[in-house]
Amino acid sequence: MSREKATFGAGCFWGVEAAFAAIPGVLSTVVGYEGGTLDNPSYRDVCTDETGHAEVVELDFDPAQVSYDQLLDAFFALHDPTTLNRQGPDWGTQYRSVIYFHTPQQEAQARAKINALTAEGRYKPKRIVTQVEPAQAFWRAEEYHQRYLEKRGQANCHI
Repeated sequence: MSREKATFGAGCFWGVEAAFAAIPGVLSTVVGYEGGTLDNPSYRDVCTDETGHAEVVELDFDPAQVSYDQLLDAFFALHDPTTLNRQGPDWGTQYRSVIYFHTPQQEAQARAKINALTAEGRYKPKRIVTQVEPAQAFWRAEEYHQRYLEKRGQANCHI
């Protein structure tokens, strides 16, 4: 079995992790922080909105079972990629819409997906504000955040 890594930020990582974990072919998920300036940040640090980190889900997937393009479709379906630094009631840069790519192919696919969705007019008159950036240091979130909804018997936390 082949394994690849993907990293997505789409607001509060609890619901994002649950959605990706339910996709056949996703082998594992871990929530954490990426894209900031502080080494080994805590949730408290990230919530100050001063570290530059996004709440993200890093996942391992089997490309023979689920393609990166299918993961991109799931990513865009589970949040509003037109709201800058906000998802639902959560606001701040840590809730930004961001794709951290691990390969040049992932970068190309992410940019192509954004271009296709824009050309399709799916979000008109708004525009997609999702950032596409190279993967950076990933900092695993505290254990109580891992599989947060699953531990509480909840399926999602979206409003």
